[in-house]
Amino acid sequence: MTTTFDPTTRLALPASDPLIFEPETDIDVLSDRWREQARLEPISAAEMRGTDVRAQRLGIPGDWLMEQAGTAVAAAAKALMHSTDRSPSSLVLILCGPGNNGGDGFVAARHLAGHGIASEVVLLSSSGLPSTPDAARNWDRLDGLDLVNRVSTGRDSDVALYFNGLERAAIVIDALLGTGVSGNLREPVRTAVDVAVRARQAQVPVLAVDTPTAVDLSTGEPSDPVVRADVTITFHRPKDGLRARIGRLLAGRVLVAPIGIPVEADRD
Repeated sequence: MTTTFDPTTRLALPASDPLIFEPETDIDVLSDRWREQARLEPISAAEMRGTDVRAQRLGIPGDWLMEQAGTAVAAAAKALMHSTDRSPSSLVLILCGPGNNGGDGFVAARHLAGHGIASEVVLLSSSGLPSTPDAARNWDRLDGLDLVNRVSTGRDSDVALYFNGLERAAIVIDALLGTGVSGNLREPVRTAVDVAVRARQAQVPVLAVDTPTAVDLSTGEPSDPVVRADVTITFHRPKDGLRARIGRLLAGRVLVAPIGIPVEADRD
């Protein structure tokens, strides 16, 4: 995919930074690469939603932001596999919600395929389709792509099938729910969370996108069940909830990836 928007930034953005996909890039290298982003002041989930809206009002396309975020997820997934000695020939299981968090997972699958890594992308949607335009575009871009198997379901019984053979997965990516988590989890997301929990119990590394489902990005308080990640990749700024005591425990190691949002978007 090509993009035309090119905001001024001091950091190399994921979609134009080949270093993050180098064979020897591990989690330590990525953390160092993005350390300047991680030093920024943390914000809440509501503040991040406002920042995202203002960025798009400034003319930054949402699809472009998703491309940056999803590329960063793919790099983090590849680095986590390298850091934990997981075989690059094993399948990556990507659990995706219908919103933009899932859209980041779709982009990640496309980029992983470009680096020879196969994935099973599971979209949890009662309609069978993503719920946002940007996520829908990136779901469609996976159609017919080598090394990507797309599955869409709204039934928890279908999701439960992934309990079988979980130990053979390279890693599991939790792209279920991001900043919009509130209240008790509903099916089939609840069963998908159980899949991620079972994976970690089987010593399969878990990478969370934005926040482990369902950790509140503002307070760090979890719902039950909740994903416990080995690594969480969040975007633009650190999040309050991932620095709170429980949130920090459930998030594991936190990476903060730049996605090209200018500082002007942080202000009302």
